[in-house]
Amino acid sequence: MTRLQTELARLYLPRPVPDGADNSNPHAWLDAQGRTRVLMLELRRPADGTMLSHIWRSVQADWEWPAPAMAVSGTDGLQLWFSLAEPVPVVEAVTLLAGLRQWHVPGWGAHRVRQWPEQPVLGELAPVPRCEAASGHWAAFVAADLMPLFEESPWLDIEPGEEGQAQLLAGLRSIRPAQWRAVMAQLQPVLVPPSVQAPLPQGVAKAGETNDPRRFLLRVMNDEAVPMALRIEAAKALLLHPAQDAR
Repeated sequence: MTRLQTELARLYLPRPVPDGADNSNPHAWLDAQGRTRVLMLELRRPADGTMLSHIWRSVQADWEWPAPAMAVSGTDGLQLWFSLAEPVPVVEAVTLLAGLRQWHVPGWGAHRVRQWPEQPVLGELAPVPRCEAASGHWAAFVAADLMPLFEESPWLDIEPGEEGQAQLLAGLRSIRPAQWRAVMAQLQPVLVPPSVQAPLPQGVAKAGETNDPRRFLLRVMNDEAVPMALRIEAAKALLLHPAQDAR
């Protein structure tokens, strides 16, 4: 593999990397158990570099996470790419991103915010870097201090150098399991009011407690005190495994 491919695999791809992995396939980002090591948040139409930079700083200062990668989408958005040291179930990733959106961009609809993974349909997570065939513009990873330059045109006009892209990724680190669990616990009051005694999502339950993310999502969906946007996100997440409901 090239240095860029090695860095992408280190941060985002399943372990081991599947032979002939095609990152244009949504399932290429999932391991054999349907878990993922990558989360992507995109602000678009118009791209908001100020808010994206705020979120980038906030996850480091407030959550003590390593810095996520920043990218231009090649079309109309600015992105944050989060890397996990260990994979998590898609339901758990969706729950975290729902909390992140509620925390930072409440009220922003789907026309302004896109995320991966998303449910009920696992949409495409287009690889970076790549060229948009229709326009010839490039999606690429960019340095954090350059992000304000791309608000009006969130793309590169020329192909980014592989060495430069690899160098941007080389300094990034993955979110450790303990850091992930701490934030999931911190977001619990945002996702579910204190009056709802829901178990934490998978991987977060305390010793001796039952670990049941579906019960958590059901309680979120059915509680009228929870913001409607989060109840909708919970309903979407539950659609991922409809067959389990019949057991």
